[in-house]
Amino acid sequence: MNARPRTVDEIDTPAVLIDLDRALANIARAQAHADAAEVKLRPHIKTHKLPFFARKQVEAGAVGITCQKIGEAEVMADAGLVDIFLPYNILGRQKLARLKALHDRVTLSVTADSATTLAGLAETFADKRRPLKVLIECDTGGGRCGVQDAEEALALARQIAGAQGLAFGGLMTYPAAGHPAEAEERLVTIRDRLAGDGLACEIVTSGGTPDMWRNPDRRIVTEYRPGTYIYMDRYQVGKGATAYHDCALTVLATVVSHPTPTRAILDSGSKALSSDTLGLPDHGELVGVPGARVTALSEEHAKVELSGDGRLKIGERVRVLPDHACVVTNLFDEVHLISGERVVDILPVAARGRMG
Repeated sequence: MNARPRTVDEIDTPAVLIDLDRALANIARAQAHADAAEVKLRPHIKTHKLPFFARKQVEAGAVGITCQKIGEAEVMADAGLVDIFLPYNILGRQKLARLKALHDRVTLSVTADSATTLAGLAETFADKRRPLKVLIECDTGGGRCGVQDAEEALALARQIAGAQGLAFGGLMTYPAAGHPAEAEERLVTIRDRLAGDGLACEIVTSGGTPDMWRNPDRRIVTEYRPGTYIYMDRYQVGKGATAYHDCALTVLATVVSHPTPTRAILDSGSKALSSDTLGLPDHGELVGVPGARVTALSEEHAKVELSGDGRLKIGERVRVLPDHACVVTNLFDEVHLISGERVVDILPVAARGRMG
């Protein structure tokens, strides 16, 4: 059995490095911003998938956490997290049974955007003494899930209010990046339509790290659900949401080949860096190597294009800043928490692969 690494130099590659000092600073900065804006923070754990960081976020002042799937929520509940929001349509007998069991253990809320989803929830949850809180998902320009207008929202809110085991909780959205103001205006329209029918929105929750540093409209947004902010990544830097020195996650890789002066190959292909570029023209860049970009991936190879006089040595170890940190986390069984060059801890990615 290999000895536990004490420094970054002793870690085998490819591996995920999490700069603990940067991650904790990112948590504190986001919480301070939310507090100043008088908005509750409910971080999305999809980025880190670690109970360790979920607890740190709650200790810093978050009202609870957000999980995208029941499996993630079950992991977090097992670790002692007690207030969980699932902004996802839950369908099917097996999932609804698991949701009911989870509701018996923690404070739980969910979303729905169709009468079909609500019918399954109403059939599963029938205890009016402890109803399940349900929010309506609204499409405010993101073009994913969500009701399309206020009348659709009103019909669903009435359906929730009429189910004895459900309680109407408010509105949820995931706005298009760069367009939070437009999303908020749509939410105001929907909220006011529901209020006219006697249906009050206790919670109006929005999300998205790129736009979290603006002050959300206090007339409407009560809660914010950022995810990537804890690690940040190359996409967030490009959107102006952070700076390179705040990015906490990198992938440690080894140069395994250098066929030409301008091309090197790393041992971190699509199974380590992901092919999800979020629209960027390449897959990442090498920290501290100006002009070095990961331009192509196969399963176990990353192609690095070098510019100018840049050249790497075969066997040299480098750190890759990925385009999208969230998907990289889900590719590894464990992450290495580091402070400087020291390995602080090695944590299993507890909610990895919990897609159901």
